[in-house]
Amino acid sequence: MKPAAFAYYAPRSAEEALHLLETHGDDEARILAGGQSLVPMMAYRLARPAHLIDINGISEFGTMTTEADVLRIGAGVRHTAFYDEVAPGPTGALLQNVVHHVADHPIRVRGTFCGSIAHADPASEWCCIAVMLDASIVVRSARSERSIAAGSFFHGPMTTDVRTDELITEVRIPILPGDARCGFAEFSRRPGDFGIAMVAASYRILGGRIAEPRLAVGGVEHRPRRISEAERALAGATPTRDAFREAASVVAAALDPLEDGIDEAVFRRSLLLALVPQALERAA
Repeated sequence: MKPAAFAYYAPRSAEEALHLLETHGDDEARILAGGQSLVPMMAYRLARPAHLIDINGISEFGTMTTEADVLRIGAGVRHTAFYDEVAPGPTGALLQNVVHHVADHPIRVRGTFCGSIAHADPASEWCCIAVMLDASIVVRSARSERSIAAGSFFHGPMTTDVRTDELITEVRIPILPGDARCGFAEFSRRPGDFGIAMVAASYRILGGRIAEPRLAVGGVEHRPRRISEAERALAGATPTRDAFREAASVVAAALDPLEDGIDEAVFRRSLLLALVPQALERAA
C-alpha cells in the first residue's frame, strides 16, 4: 500500500521544527528521524499524519557527547553509532552489546536511538535500557523545555509523556561507576525479530555482596519498568546462582505479562525465570 497524502517539511533548525509542531501539532503532525517504524506504519495506513516534519537536516541533533558524567544522545543519532564504545567503562560496553539486539543492520543504519524511545514499543531494547539506567528524556516545545525521567516517560504501547507540540531533542544517560557490572539477556524467535522478553541488569559488588542493584524488564508488559521487589531481594545478597534464581522468581511473581494471541502470559513469565539469571550472571 501507499501512505495517505501528507504535507512534507524539512526544517534546518530546531526552532523551525518546533514552530512547525506548534502550528500543526493538533493536526496529526509527526516527526521523521529514522522512519524505520513510522514509514511502514504509514505505508499500511496505520498512521496517517497530515504533516510530516523531517528533522534529518538539523545538524545539532546528530551529536553525542559526554559531559559531567552524563552521556547526551541527540535526536538524530543512529543505532550504528553504538557499534563503537561511546561512553567510558561499563556504560559504553553495555550500549555496545545491546545495539546488536536491535533489529538488523539495515534498520540500525537509518533508525535512531531517540526515535526508538519516542516510538515506545514495549519490545524496544533502548526503552528497557533507558529505564534501567535512569535516563532522562529531554523534550522541547516552542515555548519551553522539560526533562522527564524514563521511569515515568512510557505510559503504554506507543504512548509516552510527549505532547503534540513537543519533540525529543536528546536523551541523557548517567554514566555508571567504573566498577559497575552490567548484563543483558533477550529472547526472540529469530535474530532481528521483536524481543518477546528482555532483562537489563546492573549492580556493584562491595565487600563480596551486591550493592546498588538495578533490574529492568521489557517486552513482557505494556511498558518497560524496573522491578523494585527484585532489586530489594538482590541488595546485600551474595552474587550466587541461588540468589539470581530467587530474584527471577520475584520478578516472575511481580509482573502481569501481555498476551498477544501467539505468546501467552505463562510463556513470558517462564522466560523470565531463565532470562533474569542470565542477565545477572553475565554481569558477574
